[in-house]
Amino acid sequence: MKKLLALSAGALLLWQTSTAQQKLVADKIIGVVGDKIILKSDMDGALSDQQHNSPDGTLIPDAACKTLEMLISQKVMVLQAERDSLPVSDGDVEAQMENRIRYFEQMYGSREKMKEITGYSIYQLRERFRQPIKEGLLAQAMRNKIIDPVKVTPSEVKRFYDAIPKDSLHFYESEMEIGTIVLEPKATREMDQYAIDRLLDFKKRVVNKESDFGSLAMLYSEDPGVKDNKGIYVLNRSDKNWDPDFLAASFRLKEGEISSPVKGIHGYHLIMMLKRSGDNVTVQHILVRPAVTKSDLASNTLKLDSIRNMILKGKITFSEAVTKYSDAPSAKFDNGMLQSKTGDGSTFITIDQLDDPEERDIVLMLDTLKPGQISAPMQFTDENGRTAVRIVYLKTRTQPHRENLTDDYSRIQQRTLDIKRAEAINKWLIEKIPTFYVHVDEEYKNCNHISQWMASLAKQ
Repeated sequence: MKKLLALSAGALLLWQTSTAQQKLVADKIIGVVGDKIILKSDMDGALSDQQHNSPDGTLIPDAACKTLEMLISQKVMVLQAERDSLPVSDGDVEAQMENRIRYFEQMYGSREKMKEITGYSIYQLRERFRQPIKEGLLAQAMRNKIIDPVKVTPSEVKRFYDAIPKDSLHFYESEMEIGTIVLEPKATREMDQYAIDRLLDFKKRVVNKESDFGSLAMLYSEDPGVKDNKGIYVLNRSDKNWDPDFLAASFRLKEGEISSPVKGIHGYHLIMMLKRSGDNVTVQHILVRPAVTKSDLASNTLKLDSIRNMILKGKITFSEAVTKYSDAPSAKFDNGMLQSKTGDGSTFITIDQLDDPEERDIVLMLDTLKPGQISAPMQFTDENGRTAVRIVYLKTRTQPHRENLTDDYSRIQQRTLDIKRAEAINKWLIEKIPTFYVHVDEEYKNCNHISQWMASLAKQ
């Protein structure tokens, strides 16, 4: 059900990143840089985000060290940026603030709903995020000042490549860039009303003690998780994983109260409040999705075929068509391109990454598509059990091969550049850290870079 009611991963990541920067729990100071402190909760929040974004949900063995090193280096960069008077104006901060608030406003639907769910007014959000946004901009400006002069030459790229043992070179499976445009049939008013009437009937039967809410959930709810939990969930007011309409409606209820039908992202909900405890509530719900008809699907298929023809005739680009027509929730973030599950933001994916149920029929299409071609419209069932229609665009396809300078120069170049930039940053930190007061908790003084930094500090 978490997946059923989840917001996009992109939205969740943005929110987690911003809130992690604002941990205010005065638990334990593990680092001090100048007049800036680093709390254990800062590191715990960053580690939690890393674990959430890790493909397999695990952390690297020295994650704590690397995270504290990152937090210390950020503080040093902020302080040096202030010394150097790098150009980060109040206008820059306000522009970032507005972008973030506008993003959350779109995510929640309105400023009122955003306040209801987060517990913060627009003014409070501004105050809460102003300093971390400013520090983030200062640190980025300082980092750019350090790394912008760093370049790599073709000879450096070749030396880096030649130094890799031949049996350690990456082997790349066939990789593809795949885009989709999705049209989701909209239920008619009659189907919407039918779903609402069903839920109203369920509510009447429970109120009149003719039926038990849990039994009705087991029999009729279209929530995939109902067989495991009878539709019961514990919600936290600050948990952004949930459909905001569902979350807001849940927190409006009193114990024992049953809501009217609530329209959410995935259909209509009937929600019963079981228990309230501070910022947590325990609710039980029944989900009914308005049905879509065969004629609705046929209409979408014709529309999507027309869009496909416009792309093929050059009247509109695939990217423009995604922006204008696609109903996929992630389209505004990924421009319709499937994302690699390695977590690196790449659009190059291997065939084995198409393992989600709603993606498996794409595998069958790929046998008939050549790079640059677009499939005919096909019906499919999305991750939430809804029937929709999509076209599939095979943008590129590579052949399986061992890494080499001809096919993979840009990748090797980027790795070479990343290493050289990391060396430049560490050299800069070794030079600059002694100019600031720095204290690190004993538990972390043996971390690789921290021990180097503290050694350079001890020489002063």
